[in-house]
Amino acid sequence: MIRIVAVFFALTLTWGTAAAQAKDKLTLLLDWHINPDHGPLYVALEKGYFADAGLDVKMIEPADPNDPPKLVAAGKAELAVSYQPQLHIQAAAGLPVVRIATLVATPLNTLMVLADGPIKSIADLKGKKIGFSVSSTEHAVLGTMLKTHKLTLKDVTLVNVNMGLSAALASGQVDAIIGGYRNFELTQLELLGKKARAFYVEEEGVPAFDELIIVTNRNLVNDKRMRRFVDALERGAQFMVNRPDEAWQLFIKGRKSLDDELNRRAWRDTLPRFSLTPAALDRARYERFAAFLKDNNLVKSMPPLKDYAVELAW
Repeated sequence: MIRIVAVFFALTLTWGTAAAQAKDKLTLLLDWHINPDHGPLYVALEKGYFADAGLDVKMIEPADPNDPPKLVAAGKAELAVSYQPQLHIQAAAGLPVVRIATLVATPLNTLMVLADGPIKSIADLKGKKIGFSVSSTEHAVLGTMLKTHKLTLKDVTLVNVNMGLSAALASGQVDAIIGGYRNFELTQLELLGKKARAFYVEEEGVPAFDELIIVTNRNLVNDKRMRRFVDALERGAQFMVNRPDEAWQLFIKGRKSLDDELNRRAWRDTLPRFSLTPAALDRARYERFAAFLKDNNLVKSMPPLKDYAVELAW
């Protein structure tokens, strides 16, 4: 009898341990190569916050940064890092993706020129070349910034420089770039020996927006894993703010190629821009940006906000 009881308790302990170790799997597609913009995600991973929430989260760098939301819409992954401006356009096109969290809560996008160049004001861009990487929303953003200085897109020459924004500006291929991030390209140019000046989009007539967001498939909005994921993400963001140096070490753990001057500075510059309440949704902000896109003829109409941006229930 004693042996039977002992075996029973041993099996119970084994089953309980296995159950405790079993995690719900989630695949998260990043928007780009791993960089400091993804800090809270990797802190949550390395601190075990996802594991505490019963999640096994696998993060994957995309082959094409345009693909992650499409793959989520197609059911190939549960989550993706994306951008609020693109979300509006995708929702207007009928893509079944929904914002469930905010990662970076302020615009990072800028219009950038060389500090020692002839461009002192946006008005000085008349007749100049402006480099860009992504069309669609970038054109609306640039057009709005020019409009505040009595210029239009017809007053400038747009040059597609693909992913070479910093190089194009530093080499003189263009006189300005639209789409350079204030937490990255500014520092990258400085490290290239070229100090830059940034004109901030939200100070030049463009509504403020969330730069980086987390999206899921509309069919998964009520999946309990989503709220557990967002709560763990919040723990990661708050740890970063409380212990930025320790968080940096967690971020580069096993990723030593990221430990360079550019990423160290970008980490510092991005820190105050992360959302500390990633689940929270500023509905008015999203409605304003939807109206901005409609006014600039980038979308004909928008579905109701609840169809593409939500606050998850507890």
